[in-house]
Parts: sequence; C-alpha cells; structure tokens
Amino acid sequence: MALRAHVPILLLAWLLAAVIRLATGSATVAMSTAAGIVGPIALHSAGMHPELLAIATGSGSLIFSHVNDSGFWLVKEYYNLSVGQTLKTWSICETIIAVVGLAFTALFWRLV
Repeated sequence: MALRAHVPILLLAWLLAAVIRLATGSATVAMSTAAGIVGPIALHSAGMHPELLAIATGSGSLIFSHVNDSGFWLVKEYYNLSVGQTLKTWSICETIIAVVGLAFTALFWRLV
C-alpha cells in the first residue's frame, strides 16, 4: 500500500516520525518506530540512500516538543519558563529544526 501511495520515501519517513512524535512526545520512540515501518518499504525503493532516510526520520522526530516530552520539562525548568513560554520558544524552535532538516535532506537527495 505504501509503495502505491506515490509519496516520496523521505517525506513518508519524516511524516511518520512527526506524527508519532506528536502522539507520544518521545523523539526516540518516534525515530525508532518510523524507521521500523519505513525500513522494509525502503528495501523496495529504487535509488534510496539510507543515510538520507535516517536524517529525514531524525528530523521528523524533532517536531514540536510538548508536555509529553521530558526534554520539554528540562528546558522549561532550566530556563525558568512557564509552560506557555516554553511552547512559544522551545517547541517552535524544534519545529523549525524539523522542517529545515527535511528541506536540506530533500535538497541533498536531489544532488546525489
């Protein structure tokens, strides 16, 4: 089914990791689960670079850190921020990192 969806494998890996991160709050769980799902699909994809797939998955797992994430609470307490301030700063910063990571991964994929 995933092979017939016509979604680029890098985008699929990023999206899966991002959705799992939003659902669980854990980047580690998001990354490892998305890699486990996308790995077998990547075996059947022509011209796939596993290094770029790993970067895309890792980038997706960084999206929007929120209250289910232990790192969110570390940043909040370390910088003495409120929950709202942490969402407006740390969470937005993590989202920018995730999107820029996907953009650079797509750029590198086009260059190789």
